[in-house]
Amino acid sequence: MALLYSLCCVSFSLLVIVALYVSPVVSTSRRVLGDYGKLENGFRITLKHVDSSKNLTKWERIQRGIKRGNHRLQRLNAMVLAASGDSAEVQAPIVAGNGEFLMDLSIGTPPNSYSAILDTGSDLIWTQCKPCTQCFDQSTPIFDPQKSSTFTKLSCSSDLCEALPQSTCSDGSCEYLYTYGDYSSTQGVMATETFKFDSVSVPNIGFGCGEDNEGDGFSQGAGLVGLGRGPLSLVSQLKEPKFSYCLTAMDETQKSLLLMGSIASANESLGEMRTTPLIRNPSQPSFYYLSLQGITVGSTRLPIKESTFALEDNGSGGVIIDSGTTITYLEQAAFSVLKKAFILEMKLPVDTLSSTGLDLCFTLPSGSTQVEVPKLVFHFDGADLDLPAENYMIADSSSGVICLAMGGSSGMSIFGNVQQQNMLVVHDLEKETVSFIETQCQNI
Repeated sequence: MALLYSLCCVSFSLLVIVALYVSPVVSTSRRVLGDYGKLENGFRITLKHVDSSKNLTKWERIQRGIKRGNHRLQRLNAMVLAASGDSAEVQAPIVAGNGEFLMDLSIGTPPNSYSAILDTGSDLIWTQCKPCTQCFDQSTPIFDPQKSSTFTKLSCSSDLCEALPQSTCSDGSCEYLYTYGDYSSTQGVMATETFKFDSVSVPNIGFGCGEDNEGDGFSQGAGLVGLGRGPLSLVSQLKEPKFSYCLTAMDETQKSLLLMGSIASANESLGEMRTTPLIRNPSQPSFYYLSLQGITVGSTRLPIKESTFALEDNGSGGVIIDSGTTITYLEQAAFSVLKKAFILEMKLPVDTLSSTGLDLCFTLPSGSTQVEVPKLVFHFDGADLDLPAENYMIADSSSGVICLAMGGSSGMSIFGNVQQQNMLVVHDLEKETVSFIETQCQNI
């Protein structure tokens, strides 16, 4: 079975990687706090891609995204080694860090505006704070807690302090160290503050006030908002354990969106919803693990052992869904089988000269406007995800190539954001599920 990939729409297929900035949405949502501080409705935020303000060509954006994805994959593999006890060199806990999308928010009273990295692969919310002993350059002023009337340090006995992987106590206040690997880290004091997301203010959000922040990639924003499964993350703190996003692949007049709280699944009527259960990994509780049972290319279910994607008893292996990784990475044994299947099905010459950063590219026929590509289905537990062609093939008519937006990995597989474009992806921590609704993001 094959799909037609239209080369006239190449620019559309690339935009999940550039996800150009659109002014923040004015939400009609209103926040009501119940007796127990539960977020009873929710809010929506427009996302912008980390490279949206840079003057880059499409393929420069692709290559930057792939480079960041490879870097993130290396961090995750280091984490896997640390979890399984195969690495004596890794001493501190390692989480994902960085990401591909930014969200605008305000902190404090009066509110100060910032742009923060959105990360579904970690938990801690943090921003740079004065006085800084080590801070990276950011486009907005560094947060000064002394100028906010709602800033309160957390005690060492607080639940959020106890949830930290590393903390110390100084004069009764909780101090943290949060390590992302490759010497990237944030260190400072834990506190609570009023955060404003779009038009919605939420008091008493626990966050890290970072006075020593080191590492590559953080300068894309003024800090990071963790959306992982742990108690420190924004989704957990809102007491409405549900969020969704829709990452656009349309032109720059469209937008990517993040929806938090009960409105996250309010658009389930958009289309057919495919739901798969989340798997827990005790050694890496923050990540969103899925059960991938197989892959079909064309009309053929690939001869990949289901155990290839299994989560091992020592915490290694498995498949995570991640908005902060650009392309999908499959365990190398599975990717080799997939690669051979695509070479057989595409019936185009393999391109060995291009420098796209992608593992498998084909030479486009001269003057062609459409290319036939094989169908691709990911078989998750309870959810067969039949991907549109633009969610796994990336073409560049000027370079004369069309490439598979996937790569190989060792130790862990990642379902990346190119494969998720133009889907409402709903994370429900209460039901412990992830759901996919194929749609156009502007319809939400």
